[in-house]
Amino acid sequence: MILTKEKILEEIKKKRIKISGFKKENLGPASYDLTLASHFRVFKENIGEFNVTNKADHKKITRSVTTKTYTLMPGELIHGITKEKVTIPEDMCGWLQGRSRFARIGLMVHLTASFMQPGIANQQVLEIYNAGPVPLKLHPGTKVCQLIFQRCEGKAKYKGRFSRQKKP
Repeated sequence: MILTKEKILEEIKKKRIKISGFKKENLGPASYDLTLASHFRVFKENIGEFNVTNKADHKKITRSVTTKTYTLMPGELIHGITKEKVTIPEDMCGWLQGRSRFARIGLMVHLTASFMQPGIANQQVLEIYNAGPVPLKLHPGTKVCQLIFQRCEGKAKYKGRFSRQKKP
């Protein structure tokens, strides 16, 4: 069951959902808008072939960049991260989705790994892609994606390798 604004606020008041820097104006009818931080990972050039295995490490083919703005070229993929740290209880999960205002200009904010595991407490890495024909200038602080909360049947807690991520 997806939580509506009223239920999200109840869970925040109970401190079961925590969002650093929470702003009530970022709360929609059934989602919460998250903002883009100034940390990015961009792909290195001319790296050659990269093996996709269970031990693959994205840091070997990307480099970290901190900037006030980033111009995303057509066909370019980068990693960003949300400013907000989100904590959800073990009986909830979340879904990250792009916002339609940006989809209309070709900006895809979260391509493949949109599921947020139960019990997470971290910032969310974004897979940002420019599917349009013009360069897009990204500005940290922009509400680029929305988080949808969903109740789980049972409890679980994510303890994977990205459980404490703070940078993309």
